[in-house]
Amino acid sequence: MADLRRGDLDPNRLPRHVAIIMDGNGRWAKRKSLSRINGHMKGVDSVRTVVTACREMGIKYLTLYAFSMENWKRPEEEVRALMDLLFQYLMDELEEMLENDIRLNAIGELETLPPRVYGRLMETMKATRHCQGMTLTLALSYGGRAEIIHAVTSIVSALEKKEITREDVGIDSFASHLWTKDLPDPDLLIRTSGEYRISNFLLWQMAYTEIYVTETLWPDFGREELVEAILDYQSRERRFGLTSEQLT
Repeated sequence: MADLRRGDLDPNRLPRHVAIIMDGNGRWAKRKSLSRINGHMKGVDSVRTVVTACREMGIKYLTLYAFSMENWKRPEEEVRALMDLLFQYLMDELEEMLENDIRLNAIGELETLPPRVYGRLMETMKATRHCQGMTLTLALSYGGRAEIIHAVTSIVSALEKKEITREDVGIDSFASHLWTKDLPDPDLLIRTSGEYRISNFLLWQMAYTEIYVTETLWPDFGREELVEAILDYQSRERRFGLTSEQLT
C-alpha cells in the first residue's frame, strides 16, 4: 500500500477533475445489521469529507454520482429517504459552500426530482454560481445514455432550425450539447465497493479517464482513501493514444 501522507502527492500532477461512483452504502449497513437508510446517512458524511479534502488539495472539479435514473426503481421508502437526505444536505451545506468558494452544479433529468428538492437545488446553485474555488457537480436522476440521446436530439433540432450545418457536427461540438458542457472530462474515476463497471455514468466523457476501483465501501471512504486513489493516478502514464517515447 502506498504511503498515505499528503506530502507525497505531487501538486503539479493532481487530477483536474475527479468523478466518483459512490457505491456500497447498502452493504455497509447490512454488515452492521442496520437499515439501508442508515447506510445512506453515513454515506453523506463521506461526501462532506471528500468534498473538503478535494478543496484543500486543490482539485478544481469533483463530480459525484448521487442518484441514477435507475435508482427511481428502488423501494419507495428508500427513494423518499434519499430525496430527504439530498434536501437536507443542500440546506446544511450552503453556508459551507459559500465560505469555501465552492460552486454547486448538477447534471441529469433534474425536473424529475421532487419539487421541493428541485427548488432547493436551483436555489443553492444560484447562490453559489459566483464561487470559483471548486465546482462540485451532483449527478441526479442521471444516465449516461440518456445524456447522449439528449445531445443528439439537441443537435437534430439545431440542424432542423438551420442553426448549424452537418459540417459543424464534430467531437467538440457534440460535447457542447452534453449536460457536462461546462466541465472538463474527468481525469480520474473512483469506484468504491469493488465493482468493476461504470454503471451508465459519463459514458462519453470517460473515453480517456483513469479508473481506480477500491474494495472500500463508500461510508468508509475518507481522506486517506482519496489520497491513495490520487497516488495511484499519479503513478500512471497518460498517453492518450501516443507512445511513451512521444510523450518524452
